[in-house]
Amino acid sequence: MPVHRTPFALALLLFLSAACGAAQPGSVEAQGPTMGTMSRSIESLAANINDAIVQVRASGYAPISGAASSRTSLLARRSQTGSGIIVSADGYIVTNAHVVAGANRVHVHIPPSENQRSAHHSTLGPAEISVPAEIVGVDTEADIAILKVDRTGLSVVEFGDSDSLETGQLVLAFGSPFGLEGTVTMGVVSAVARQVEEDSPMVYVQTDAAINPGNSGGALVDARGKLVGVNTFIASPSGASNGLGFAVPSNLVRIVYEQIREHGHVRRGIIGVHAQTVTPTLASGLGLLRDWGVVLSDVYPGGPAASAGLQVGDVVVSLDGQAMENARQFNVGVYARHIGDTVNLEVRRGEREHRMAVTVVERTDDPGRFDALANPQEHTVERFGIVGLDLDGTLRRLLPQLRSETGVVVAVSAAGEVFRPGDVIVAVNGDPTPTLAALRGLVGASDGESEDAFVVQIERAGRLGFVVVAVD
Repeated sequence: MPVHRTPFALALLLFLSAACGAAQPGSVEAQGPTMGTMSRSIESLAANINDAIVQVRASGYAPISGAASSRTSLLARRSQTGSGIIVSADGYIVTNAHVVAGANRVHVHIPPSENQRSAHHSTLGPAEISVPAEIVGVDTEADIAILKVDRTGLSVVEFGDSDSLETGQLVLAFGSPFGLEGTVTMGVVSAVARQVEEDSPMVYVQTDAAINPGNSGGALVDARGKLVGVNTFIASPSGASNGLGFAVPSNLVRIVYEQIREHGHVRRGIIGVHAQTVTPTLASGLGLLRDWGVVLSDVYPGGPAASAGLQVGDVVVSLDGQAMENARQFNVGVYARHIGDTVNLEVRRGEREHRMAVTVVERTDDPGRFDALANPQEHTVERFGIVGLDLDGTLRRLLPQLRSETGVVVAVSAAGEVFRPGDVIVAVNGDPTPTLAALRGLVGASDGESEDAFVVQIERAGRLGFVVVAVD
């Protein structure tokens, strides 16, 4: 397996050391070789990493907003491009979930091999190789998707430790902005843990390395060539880079990748509490000893936290030895844990401190909770891009607020903008779909045209609605 190691970090250190010296006679000449060494190191790193960066091309159909009701005007083919990172020599690729959302075809452009490049003397180099890719799994919550291509011996980018990042640290962004394959930009880490939505457990690495549309799913690497983030979105009123790029931290990406490879989906954990940030007003009203930190406003009955002895009003002092300053930090700390892990909490109750060991359990509303019940070989509806299950007593217990008496539960969906895990397909073009067999019969009844459009009635989170599906 090719490994990417460069003297970039060392060369940069030498360069900065020389640059910080006084402007002595002859110092420019002395700095010349150091600058050259740094440049060559960046070139070497870029060449190695680009061997493992792919362009992702996804195509499918999407409804046309405000279109007339005729069948031909409801839908339009949509194509989108993004980037991907080869993380396994046997063909596993990480990208963003939004890059492949709603796609029924995905291709990736793999960089040519070293032998192909050496035999090609043009500055432009040989064309990349387009190969079909399978969507192995999608985690919309982290905006990560895992693809698989039928190739071996591929160059890879190794995972780094995003928790070790420091503000100001040099990083490089790789991808295909605006479809321009093999693009690299350089910048620094602007923030190591940026929360963009209040109360969300998701945090991002912020960077000023130029990221533009098409960079989504590409790599953010450190000076050692290690993956520290997956470039995901930018904050820009113009739609182009303003130096505000955000990447999913590599430690979270690694968890998603490993779980999708092992389980086909991500199993997220909880400990059964609701945490709030302590404010001066809250501390005064509750009589707390300090006006900052984390207080448990709810402990769910029957959950692991309740079983461990935690109570409403407990102030969380630390989680696994790390001091807790706010609820966001607490939620992020729990979010990254695996099912079955033990979280060690130090809490203050009144004037006494207690230490509690709490087991992480699987979230009951996890979108992947149906996967274990589904067999893709037996339950796939290919034309919809889903794996479906007949609604039965087991599924009703997982969907307690369900209104429908019969239907097909979506267990897995490759068309995240149309179907989501937990949706119940009730009818197709007005015909009921009480079973998977009935759904397959209706969807398979093509009229011989190159495209078929279906109006599907679904129940989602207790509400009925219609979605439009087009298939080839």
